Amino acid sequence: MKLVLSVEPVRFPLTGIGRYTYELALRLQQNPEITDLQFFAGRRFLPSLPTAADESGNGYGLKRAVQKNFLAVEAYRLLMPMLRKHALKGHGDFLYHSPNYYLPPFAGRSVATFHDLSPFTWAHCHAPQLVRYLQKELKTTLVRADALITDSEYTRRELADYFSWPIERIHTVPLASSAEFHPRSPEVLRDTLSRHGLEVDGYSLFVGTIEPRKNIDTLLDAYCRLPMAVRTRWPLILTGYHGWRNDAIHQRLETARREGWARYLGFVPSEELPLLFAGARLFTFPSLYEGFGLPVLEAMSSGVPVVCSNSSSLPEVAGDAALMCEPLDVEGLTALLQRGLEDESWRMTAIEQGLQHAAGFSWERCAMETLQVYHKVLKG
Repeated sequence: MKLVLSVEPVRFPLTGIGRYTYELALRLQQNPEITDLQFFAGRRFLPSLPTAADESGNGYGLKRAVQKNFLAVEAYRLLMPMLRKHALKGHGDFLYHSPNYYLPPFAGRSVATFHDLSPFTWAHCHAPQLVRYLQKELKTTLVRADALITDSEYTRRELADYFSWPIERIHTVPLASSAEFHPRSPEVLRDTLSRHGLEVDGYSLFVGTIEPRKNIDTLLDAYCRLPMAVRTRWPLILTGYHGWRNDAIHQRLETARREGWARYLGFVPSEELPLLFAGARLFTFPSLYEGFGLPVLEAMSSGVPVVCSNSSSLPEVAGDAALMCEPLDVEGLTALLQRGLEDESWRMTAIEQGLQHAAGFSWERCAMETLQVYHKVLKG
């Protein structure tokens, strides 16, 4: 089998899609069934699998500025497919896989991974110019693709229903948490946590982009209903990419910081993130909508109890190991947070169940099931 794999998502900031791409690529390049594996990004082939930098580099600010300009985004949307088509010329005997929605014009068979449908079903939670770009590009992908992959059964059915796409050509391949996410001793954690002013088992954690879809307002509403003694003993710590449409959230976080019960750390380097997970008392993730919800699995793999919403794909990912409630149920979320922080009996059970549940997901399984999709596509 000859494969072109787009590795464009492996860049700063390393999002869940970037992590998926990197972990999948690592295992595919070790698989003997793939006799020729080419990594593709932008409009060129790369000599090897890239790694994501922990800093943005000189071009990142320019890129963000360009993304806010409608004409620049539209010019990019129209020009890049032609440049990519030219770069891929002569590779029609390869299978092309895009792990991040977009498919360029390609002479051979092609597969794309759809992680969620938020540009369509939660368009108000994205910047308008990005929504226009994504909707046009993703509809084009649906025309070009021979098959689609989704991270969850929820997204598979949502995709089939929303676009009337043949569900037998959509394949669920779950993600996994990486090996760095595992329980750690207090001695291992202490130095890293102290740099952030944290103590082992001394905080609740949220990891995700600071944006409306993550439902952080509800999380703050619920957390501030906890007794002050509880929230100052275990303050809420948030980390993740800065995101957008979040000025009011950051104002609330600054007020909470002064009161001593919440704090935003900004974007934490990738090597520190697993230690931040492992040191937490509780992980909380009340997102409104997720195509998978990888941080929930990463928390469980780290031996940390989870409280999350029961929306979209999260029940698939969390199984029976997490406490769940409706995403906008402030009182219900407060009760679950308090139980997650104080109920030692539940906590011990949740840690054990979480570790067992997370062990059922692996990147090896993800790569194997992805390879099975490739075989189905090549058989026609």
